[in-house]
Amino acid sequence: MNKLSIERTSVAIVGGGPNGVAMANMLGLYGIQTVVVEKAPHIVEFPRAVGMDDEALRLFQTMGLANELCRDMIQNVPLRMFKANGKCFADIRPSVREFGWWRRNIFMQQLAEKTLRDGLMRYPHVSLRTSEEAVSLRQYSDGVELDIRRGDGSSYVLDAEYVVAADGGRSAVREMLGVKLQGSTHPMKWLVVDVKNANLEQPCTALNCDPRRPNVCVYLPFNYRRWEFLVYPHENEDEIIRPESIRRLIAPYVSNADDVEIVRARTYTHHSRVADRFTVGRVALIGDAAHLTPPWIGQGLNAGFRDVGNLAWKLAGVMKGKLHPRVLDSYDTERRAHAKAMIDLADLFGAMLMPTRRSVALLRDSFFSLARFAPGLRNYVLQMRFKPMPSYTQGVVMPEPSTAVGKMIVQPDVETMDGVRRKLDDVLGTGFCIIGWRCDPQAFMSREDRAYWADLGVRFVQVNRSRSGHSRQARLKSVYDTDSVEDVDNALADWFERYPAPIVLVRPDRYVAGQTDVLGLEQMASRFQEFAPKTTEPIAVEEPANVC
Repeated sequence: MNKLSIERTSVAIVGGGPNGVAMANMLGLYGIQTVVVEKAPHIVEFPRAVGMDDEALRLFQTMGLANELCRDMIQNVPLRMFKANGKCFADIRPSVREFGWWRRNIFMQQLAEKTLRDGLMRYPHVSLRTSEEAVSLRQYSDGVELDIRRGDGSSYVLDAEYVVAADGGRSAVREMLGVKLQGSTHPMKWLVVDVKNANLEQPCTALNCDPRRPNVCVYLPFNYRRWEFLVYPHENEDEIIRPESIRRLIAPYVSNADDVEIVRARTYTHHSRVADRFTVGRVALIGDAAHLTPPWIGQGLNAGFRDVGNLAWKLAGVMKGKLHPRVLDSYDTERRAHAKAMIDLADLFGAMLMPTRRSVALLRDSFFSLARFAPGLRNYVLQMRFKPMPSYTQGVVMPEPSTAVGKMIVQPDVETMDGVRRKLDDVLGTGFCIIGWRCDPQAFMSREDRAYWADLGVRFVQVNRSRSGHSRQARLKSVYDTDSVEDVDNALADWFERYPAPIVLVRPDRYVAGQTDVLGLEQMASRFQEFAPKTTEPIAVEEPANVC
């Protein structure tokens, strides 16, 4: 019997869908040798996930792909809800862009996957291997072995320091680990239909809340549309996916039902489930391998992208010896509870929007009618403030005394020293950053602490008020190597007024790890060594003549 060949990599990702390839792009950005194995030979060429939120686009901004993804995306798409009589009773159109992007954006998964795979070509240390399947797994104290079977029947062993399971709702890796999905499966099924060339002028996501047949109609890029229709228990699934049945269902909404091109039709069962663990030893679960979400608030794939944003920098920091390995435990701590919260919200939203009982629909309609007379409630609904944002009190955070810690920092535009307007994250970089509001954080640090943060790869940014220098040519600047920018729209001024204390430590995923005044900088460095132990001897740093 021939001995299997062994290949080695730093991180192996099982699953080359959007979450797996997004993770590979992030690890590529951080310089981590990565192999992605994907069972399918090609990208599935029809729409699947269709909604992308502002947090996801912020992640893709970090990996340098947001603008390219937006070329195939309809941004700032409203969500409208219609009664059985066709009257719109809610128009959800979030106007805030606190994280630098619109909250509701519509895309097609197959186009996004191509962009993400093209992004991998930037990194010679990242490999995507299609028609390959992980069939078994063995964990050791210093690594993980995967038995990989190729499409031609041959096999090899992939030896990795860490493994990320991104292999979907039927995750084989999750089964190998013995991880259980907790939650429920909904009794009702839904027919999902993708079409082209539907004659319908409705540039929104429409929730047709008709108790007789609740359905959703999504306006997609490039003349595609999606309908999702409730399937009743007495209905035959084989019958309802026939073209003639589909045309009858969409006929009330379009004028050319007979001529619409049906791209695909499938019935789906919705699941509300969360894995009982997101990490097992050196293996982490992301995306549908970790949680399954009903589609009502468009957060299934976005939740997976949050997993990527949370895990990638931690893996990279541990691999590079910058972060303690126990930091990886915080992935489960920080992500699992929030994934469950998003699923609970989706369940609530679905029950409210898609009832099949007229009495429940009447109560819902009454609620939205009353909301018009309560500005706070109306704003809460229409600006999508019901969406729970992660707020970490445990994990890689130092929560006291600031209430900003554990929350995502805003992303307004800032203006650089040469007068160029940029998004804040483009100045912060891809690693940790310490921001000083109207001060240079380095000016108040010891030589030892500056060396510690520098060894961790921290970037320093001083944010000044707009036009606070003496002229265009004489802007306020740092006497160290701190980047200086101006708060051109006064958005950071508002944020720091809400969360007083001028020094903020921002994680690579843009969550605040710590906030302090200048007197607490030394303690911040000392406390952060719990996550990133000091490994660098103090280096000589020339002191400037003045500090501000």
